[in-house]
Amino acid sequence: MRSWFSLFVGLTLLSLGCGISESPEASEDLRDSATAALVSGASALEGVASTASTQRASRQQVFGDVAHYRFELKVGPGVHDTVTVHRVVKERAPWVPARASRAVFLVHGDAWGFEAAFLSSVGSAHVPVDQSIGAYLAQEGVDVWGIDMRWVGVPTDTTDFSFMAGWNLGTHAKDVGTGLLLARTLRLAGGDVGSMNLLAWSRGAMVAYAYLNSEARLPKLLRQVDGFIPVDMAVRHAPQFAQQQQWACERHTALKARRDAGVTEGGLLGPAPGITLQYIGMFAATAPDAPSPLLPDDVFGPGTGRPTNRRAAIVSAAATYALLAPLQPLTPGYHLMAGIPDASGLPGSLKYTSEPYLYEYAQRAAPYQSLNEVVESEAWACGLNVPYDDYLKRVKVPVLYVGAGGGVGEYGVHSATLLGSTDVTSLVVRDLPTSARALDFGHADLFLANTARQRVWKPILQWVRAH
Repeated sequence: MRSWFSLFVGLTLLSLGCGISESPEASEDLRDSATAALVSGASALEGVASTASTQRASRQQVFGDVAHYRFELKVGPGVHDTVTVHRVVKERAPWVPARASRAVFLVHGDAWGFEAAFLSSVGSAHVPVDQSIGAYLAQEGVDVWGIDMRWVGVPTDTTDFSFMAGWNLGTHAKDVGTGLLLARTLRLAGGDVGSMNLLAWSRGAMVAYAYLNSEARLPKLLRQVDGFIPVDMAVRHAPQFAQQQQWACERHTALKARRDAGVTEGGLLGPAPGITLQYIGMFAATAPDAPSPLLPDDVFGPGTGRPTNRRAAIVSAAATYALLAPLQPLTPGYHLMAGIPDASGLPGSLKYTSEPYLYEYAQRAAPYQSLNEVVESEAWACGLNVPYDDYLKRVKVPVLYVGAGGGVGEYGVHSATLLGSTDVTSLVVRDLPTSARALDFGHADLFLANTARQRVWKPILQWVRAH
């Protein structure tokens, strides 16, 4: 413990001397101070965070006094054993983050990394620059952090994925611990002693549960998370949702067979899932009325012919359960974005999120994903024994579960009860009864919908400020 607090004191001096101008040396100073934080602090968090070094650090002005920092971290011996930790924060001056009493560390799910999932408005041609949860929270004075998991940075031209064989939920959980270590240490070095909340969406929530399970073995003074916000995901199903557990078991059986055959890359959409999403978005954006080269004739029913690129994108987003076939979806009627049916009964337009934003969003998907974490996630949801929940009852931080009525929604409420927390709040964003969940607020609408600021992000902000 003494070395831990000595590290904080030393880093305070580092941060005060690090970058009060826009000189080229500022990024190098930031890189060096980040590496010092990681190397010195990892020993105190053995098994929860890994020893890492910072390869690169950079800063980009986003808008007004909000800046986006990136730290590229080396977290293992392999070429692809790297993650990027992000920070979106108000500044007092370039390279000098303003103090913030509240911080949130964001963990993404499948397909989209931090910037696409949580900062998608920055650089968008279709929405205001502050219309994303990362930008919104930072503008409201929250210190926003997050991570790109290792597979986000794997280049498109990669053909050998054997390096992914050892990547699993535990790997990503440990990387989250490394990112949290960097965030908490640099915050303390800058004079911030407020709470750190962990917000994790979709499969990222499973990574976060795994991280909290690991952290729970540490003495309380060494734990890094003060509040937990799991978003639209279930790690275990309540007894009344036995069908959804069975669906998870079926997905696990199919994906495990693929893994046992030696496949190390892929996800619920098959191999290279992000490239499929990129093509869906690109064709819809550039040739919306042309026949889709990705789907066969009559895929939506006898006599329907070849769908257009626009229709392929809309149905993929608003009837995502169909895109997963023959695998069963996470929940009945599961979808990314709510749609409005046309005369055929299929989604003909989007209800909450603008179509151009969908096309842009799809094109920002990361090309690849490690299959092992998906297999383990499905085993967990199936009720099989996994090494990620033995200590969850020791986790007693406040919890806010956020779900989407047309995503995982109410099916994720039970997972929060696996923790030892007594301060647990649930917010399921819905407009329709559960019988119509196929048309309700979607899994990605939580971050992309035109109304998400008021319906989702503001309640999260209010909870963060209260905890």
